[in-house]
This record gives sequence, C-alpha cells and structure tokens, in this order.
Amino acid sequence: MKVPLQMSFRKVRRDAEIEKLIREKAAKLEEVCDHISSCRVAVENTQKSQERGCPFRVRLDITVPPGHEIVVKREESQGDLHETLPMEIREVFKAAGIKLRKLVDKQHGKNKKNSRKQ
Repeated sequence: MKVPLQMSFRKVRRDAEIEKLIREKAAKLEEVCDHISSCRVAVENTQKSQERGCPFRVRLDITVPPGHEIVVKREESQGDLHETLPMEIREVFKAAGIKLRKLVDKQHGKNKKNSRKQ
C-alpha cells in the first residue's frame, strides 16, 4: 500500500488483538490486489442498549488505481446480537475480498463473457 493502513476506533477500546486481526486481513487483501493505494478501517460501537442486532459498525474503504474505491460496511442492525467484533471484522474483509477480486478480474479483462468464449 502506498498509504499506511489507517484504523479508527470510536466508542470501542483500542485492542492489540483487534488491530492485529485488521492488519492480517488487510495483508490478505494485498495478496488479492498488489496495487492498493490505501485502506481505511473504522470501527464503532453505536448501540446504547443491546435489544437488537450487533452493536458494532465496521466500515472499510479501499482505494485502487486508477480511481476505484471499494466501500464495504456492516451496520449495527445487521448480524446477530451475540456476534463479536472479530466476527464482524472478518465478515467485512470477506466481502471486500470478493469485491476486490471482481475488480481485479475486470481490470485484467476477465469476465463471464470472455471465460465462456474460451
């Protein structure tokens, strides 16, 4: 990455294990696409009461040249009440990996039409 990985935490205690997980998942994304310009991760605890859904919001912004931006977010109402923050982070990075693979395939001229002709 040209710009170092950026992490922000709001109403969530900054934890070494969470930071390590985010760094590992970001490194996996770089294996999918080696020309990522920047990756920003925002983690937030938004819910005051735990009556419904998961209390965490995780947002991932990835910039890939020449001007593509991939945004994946998981809102607090999505998911199960008992899902943990690491589970939410994994889900966001999994979805981002899928989007990133599609973008890389598109940039390399690979798509369903081309693969059927071969």
